[in-house]
Amino acid sequence: MCDSLIETPKRKYNAYAALLSRYDAGAEQRRSGLAMAEQLAPSSIPGATDPGFLKLLGDRVREARARRGMTRKILARDSGVSERYLAQLETGQGNISILLLRDIAHALDVPIEALVYDGAEPPIDLVHTTEFLRRLAIDELAQARNLLVEHFGGVDLAARRGRVALIGLRGAGKSSLGATLAERLEVPFLELDRLIEQESGVSLSAIFDLYGQSGFRRFERRCLDDVIERYPRFVLATGGSLVSEPATFERLLTMCFTVWLRASPEDHMQRVIAQGDMRPMADNRESMSDLQRILAVREPLYRKADLTIDTSRQPLAQAAEAILESLRAPASNGLLAQ
Repeated sequence: MCDSLIETPKRKYNAYAALLSRYDAGAEQRRSGLAMAEQLAPSSIPGATDPGFLKLLGDRVREARARRGMTRKILARDSGVSERYLAQLETGQGNISILLLRDIAHALDVPIEALVYDGAEPPIDLVHTTEFLRRLAIDELAQARNLLVEHFGGVDLAARRGRVALIGLRGAGKSSLGATLAERLEVPFLELDRLIEQESGVSLSAIFDLYGQSGFRRFERRCLDDVIERYPRFVLATGGSLVSEPATFERLLTMCFTVWLRASPEDHMQRVIAQGDMRPMADNRESMSDLQRILAVREPLYRKADLTIDTSRQPLAQAAEAILESLRAPASNGLLAQ
């Protein structure tokens, strides 16, 4: 059952190779031209002295890493890219060839992501739909997503309210509150991380060591789909980083009534340590600032939940009652909270 998940071949992606392989005629000549361009002094290449683009790129890499709760060391291990280069990239000092690729994209009048798209070319209707959605305002995007889910998602609103999913960082109270809530609703209480360990046969840390971040994400999606298919009603505690995987989080938002258990960074840290886990503090004097950064970049994702409960301000019983009251309330016209 897990064979497809275990296969996690690693391959290095060469943006120039991907670009040049699209064209047969004159490929060698273009390849030579690019090689010569890379050897030129930065000041002689248009756009090569643009620090804004490289800083933006570095910020995006750093924020993506924070959303997933990955250290730079782990990213270096999983990507095969040195920590030194990642540090340069995140501080806006990436390789000049990135700027060259951007210039090529500008000259072709295509988005840079179109040149490095991983996989088959997307259908033209998807390209046009994406461009249409780009023009919408934020509130209009939320409405458009609701309409798409309502018309094409095949969602049963009543069934969705029977599936309660708790999201948030570790230490927010998902296990304690989830167990209490499940008892009140008389439904099973499930923890996605424990299901992943059962599915894989190894601990979470071993999954990351053996298969990396991408392997863990495949286990996570497989187990979430299995829970939704097997149980008509449940309370599910998810891992804190699930929201960083767009497809899996979209599946959760569409099929489950989601509740963000929010807490202060100090409470998150104290609760984890109170559970006997000293890893957040081990060999990391900046653990609190790291936690605050992770919370900051994930907060817009957590806010997609149908309901937010502040467990730093409400006792367990009061928080459970607030969720039950929300579940009893009539469903609004909008399918998902924005």
